[in-house]
Amino acid sequence: MPRYSGFNHLAMVTGDMESTVRFWRDLLGMRIVAGLGHPGYRQYFFEVSPVDMIAFFEWDGVTAVEEKDHGAPVRGAVVFDHISIGVAADDDLWELKDKLEAAGFWCSELVDHGFIHSLYSFDPNGLAIEFSAPVAGVDVRANPRMTDTQPVPAAQEGPDPTPGHWPPVTTPTPLADRRVYPGEGDDFLRAKRNAWETLKRDPT
Repeated sequence: MPRYSGFNHLAMVTGDMESTVRFWRDLLGMRIVAGLGHPGYRQYFFEVSPVDMIAFFEWDGVTAVEEKDHGAPVRGAVVFDHISIGVAADDDLWELKDKLEAAGFWCSELVDHGFIHSLYSFDPNGLAIEFSAPVAGVDVRANPRMTDTQPVPAAQEGPDPTPGHWPPVTTPTPLADRRVYPGEGDDFLRAKRNAWETLKRDPT
């Protein structure tokens, strides 16, 4: 099996990177660790944890989505509901609640889900966000639980991956064919100037 290390990044969209930076960096305290862009396009990556980031594309003509309550059922085409960002403890949830409300953002009360305590809010783009703190003594990774009263058949097989449901790989990609092709940030480290370094040298 692949060795997963977490979500490298979740890629969201904004029409207003300025307010997005103000919210995610200045209010929530997440550093910008990479910024790509040119006229009509940019993408900034914010550090959530040592292994996780959230990124925002900014394109012309994008507008904020209508806020939808977290977990509220909808009909029709949908693939996304909300993101949840882990924090260490309930004290962090209370600190976030105070900061968000002081800045004029709606926040829920703290909600007990049995294995996590959660705080719900929205960012300036209408993105539904949750902050979740673990409940002491409850570790669902070490002790998975299924309380769905009618689990789907695949879930009834248990928490671990079960073989035999997909065709096996019979022709792995040869080493000689394993190429990485240039993308938007291909020259990120080699050619593009670092705007922050330029600003440090010339603050005017």
